[in-house]
Amino acid sequence: MAGDDDLDWDDLRYFLRAAEAGTLAGAARTAGVEHSTIGRRLSALERSLGVTLVLRGPDGLTLTALGKEVLPLCEEVERAALAVRKFAGSRREHVRLAVPGGFSGFFAAHLARLRQERPRLSVEILAGARSVDLGRGEADLAIRIGPVTAGDLVMRKLCEVGWSLYASRTYLARRPAPADLSDLAGHEVIVYEGDLAGLPAAKWMTEHAAGATIALRMRETMEMLTAAVAGVGLAVLPCYLADSEPMLVRLTPTVLAMRTASLVYRREARLSAPVRAVMQFVREVMHDHVDQLAGTRT
Repeated sequence: MAGDDDLDWDDLRYFLRAAEAGTLAGAARTAGVEHSTIGRRLSALERSLGVTLVLRGPDGLTLTALGKEVLPLCEEVERAALAVRKFAGSRREHVRLAVPGGFSGFFAAHLARLRQERPRLSVEILAGARSVDLGRGEADLAIRIGPVTAGDLVMRKLCEVGWSLYASRTYLARRPAPADLSDLAGHEVIVYEGDLAGLPAAKWMTEHAAGATIALRMRETMEMLTAAVAGVGLAVLPCYLADSEPMLVRLTPTVLAMRTASLVYRREARLSAPVRAVMQFVREVMHDHVDQLAGTRT
């Protein structure tokens, strides 16, 4: 419980209503409380400050000289409080979704549907190979490819994501496709490194390209896609990206590598209605494109 020398910010609000109304009854109507509450909170404010701000008389309330000087300061406090509330309210409708490289365009194509349902909702998509730190608040939600080790995070499986081997038509014009995919000797290849080096797709390329020339090493999926389209070399790419690229040829109908995609979030994130809406949106989009993501629809 607050001591007599503690300043309660709510008391300042009641002081403002009293100064505006000029009577305890008028202030009570504005604040939606009993008039005795206004009187009690004014007394508590004066007691905590050690000064008299309001004179009570038969005709109502009169501000003292000090009360008149304090009034504009209290108005500034109220404006600041309203600004904080407005800012916090706007942030409640702002959700940050972290996705692997190449997923941003995939979700952006469907955002219009989500915004029709929640016009005030703003979604920020953070794309890249680096795993954001959800515990430190770098994002509200994340789609992770592969295992999630953080024990304090909630993980919900979404679907399987498949990779296959691709070459651009430019590359195939100068060098025929490999007859045996188990041996890429003599070919130029693009390989993953950095955070992507642990992907099953990266490991497949390492196992089958012992005799190949590494033309380029890439840390981001979209950059690897661009390099493959330019004809730099063969690349193992996510099927949902590469299958829709007209300049690329899929060299095998089978999926060479597969990994689970999961939606990951802090447990308390579900308390936010906008975050729950984005969770549902992510699940729906992924479900609607499950075959494309897995690489089984060619």
